[in-house]
Amino acid sequence: MTEPARFDRGHTDDLMTFLAASPTPYHAVATAAERLEKAGFKQVAETDAWDGTSGGKYVLRGGAIVAWYVPEGAAPHTPFRIVGAHTDSPNLRVKPLPDTGAHGWRQVAVEIYGGPLLNSWLDRDLGLAGRLTLRDGSTRLVNVDRPLLRVPQLAIHLDRSVTADGLKLDKQRHMQPVWGLGRDVRDGDLIAFLEETAGIPAGEVTGWDLMTHSVEPPAYLGRDRELLAGPRMDNLLSVHAGTAALAAVAASSSQPASIPVLAAFDHEENGSQSDTGADGPLLGTVLERSVHARGGSYEDRARAFAGTVCLSSDTGHAVHPNYAERHDPTHHPRVNGGPILKVNVNNRYATDGSGRAEFTAACEAADVPFQSFVSNNSMPCGTTIGPITAARHGIKTVDIGVAILSMHSARELCGADDPFLLAGALTAFLER
Repeated sequence: MTEPARFDRGHTDDLMTFLAASPTPYHAVATAAERLEKAGFKQVAETDAWDGTSGGKYVLRGGAIVAWYVPEGAAPHTPFRIVGAHTDSPNLRVKPLPDTGAHGWRQVAVEIYGGPLLNSWLDRDLGLAGRLTLRDGSTRLVNVDRPLLRVPQLAIHLDRSVTADGLKLDKQRHMQPVWGLGRDVRDGDLIAFLEETAGIPAGEVTGWDLMTHSVEPPAYLGRDRELLAGPRMDNLLSVHAGTAALAAVAASSSQPASIPVLAAFDHEENGSQSDTGADGPLLGTVLERSVHARGGSYEDRARAFAGTVCLSSDTGHAVHPNYAERHDPTHHPRVNGGPILKVNVNNRYATDGSGRAEFTAACEAADVPFQSFVSNNSMPCGTTIGPITAARHGIKTVDIGVAILSMHSARELCGADDPFLLAGALTAFLER
């Protein structure tokens, strides 16, 4: 007999909807903004003058969003409590000259973004989505969410060495997807197809930021549906939880003592150095403008930042049943065990002892269990936006997240209860 879920799966159901609606960073921030609008938030333009009124506000820039809620009567020096995340995931992205092919196959030229598990993109039905820029400078989102592309793997009969030596993929030669047949490759075919799909007049698109995505929808997995399989959980799982937490705090009858913030950046997977990345000025500019809009001075800004805390929420590694030796022998985060606190003494993560205390207090307030993660000393440790945020803005930052398997695969795996637990901890943190 199937056991009941430990928690209401409404949050996880909603995460699945969010993932399916967000094949690119541009779609992810549009989806988050739509949800915040329903919670009463209003978009503010960076080119306009800002006022110091209370309520929920947000800024969109490319694939990044910064949203914040100003409580009634908030002083200019009121500190911020920030949930940080990122909207991008490793994938295959379309090159400037996309139309290519050989031997009667029509193909799309792609470049490898971030550090994907390349084999996970083979023999998978792929859609194409992203942002189109028109001649007048405006942008349009496009999403071909049906089987359009495929990266075909070489048959084992033509490469017997794969069984002995393992699969070896050349990023340039082996990862170009097919999308049709035809001996004549015509420049402009792909963009013309997308113009027609998006209802844009022919020849109006002059720029594009396009990427592939798996069209297989998120799904519960396992006998008891204890697991969730889906794309882009690194790190849209955290973006979704942060959006839900910020909306919940804004709707609460009790006003928070600090100013709660969601900062979801682009380009984490390749170093965060862009105008929409965590190593850019976006977050600092928004926070400073918020202080000044409420009549604050440089001194107020310094006081606010000194009292600010950021939870950098990103997925981490659950212990893998087939590769347990790759993990630290005394730290084995398990799925559905609650969010993880990430620690690295070489500052690959930003957590210190006082940060642990901050996260402990939030989890205790939400009645949420949590686990600790450190890397095996013999293995290199990944990093996040946490150390970047701490160093760039001089604010206390704590690295946390949800433990998953198959990180950077086209399709990842987490516990079905953990997204709900993370959202609970983030809500309690923003309320403190």
